[in-house]
Amino acid sequence: MPLLTSLRTLAALAAIALLAGCATQQPYDYSAFKESSPASILVLPPVNKSPDIKATYSLYSLITAPLSEAGYYVLPVAVVNETFKQNGMANAEEIREVPPQKLYEIFGADTVLYIDVTEYGSSYKVISSEVAVAASATLVDLRTGKELWKGVARASTAEQQQNSGGGLAGILITALVNQVMNSLNDRGHEIAGITSSRLLSSNAVNGILPGPRARPVSAR
Repeated sequence: MPLLTSLRTLAALAAIALLAGCATQQPYDYSAFKESSPASILVLPPVNKSPDIKATYSLYSLITAPLSEAGYYVLPVAVVNETFKQNGMANAEEIREVPPQKLYEIFGADTVLYIDVTEYGSSYKVISSEVAVAASATLVDLRTGKELWKGVARASTAEQQQNSGGGLAGILITALVNQVMNSLNDRGHEIAGITSSRLLSSNAVNGILPGPRARPVSAR
């Protein structure tokens, strides 16, 4: 009888945890987004909050594809970056301080996308090794200054890693091999591509809405 009671208690706790997890996935309020109905996006260089200096331009080079697939015209990031450099701004944090009104005057885009890279690169923790990239994004209407959408995403090599057995020794060897391979192959850029797709795909839960150039759902 005590065993049955314990199982029932565990089942109840699991149900509560599941409901709590579902509660965190509240539908995003897209009212401002729909009212704005943007067609073009200016993407600023991501602000790097990770220790890896490659993070900003690794992720920056991968942003255009998912936004274009979502149906938006994205101002060429190379041209945008060069425009800032010609005006004496080469630092992402400094560029972030430019007021939306000024960005609208210079580039004429409907919206601006601000991105923060919160995690980038390889980490080794004795019994595990992974390359992870995490980022957050905020879309703001340059015409009104209103926030339209925000999202977060993370991707990691640990999602595909499996321990092949061998006990603790096997785990340690696997972690060491993964660390060496991650260092040699610079997998951060590869994982950044997955993160950018998760972050800016119009198919994601609470993701960015499809733009005016998006293909019909039936054609996907």
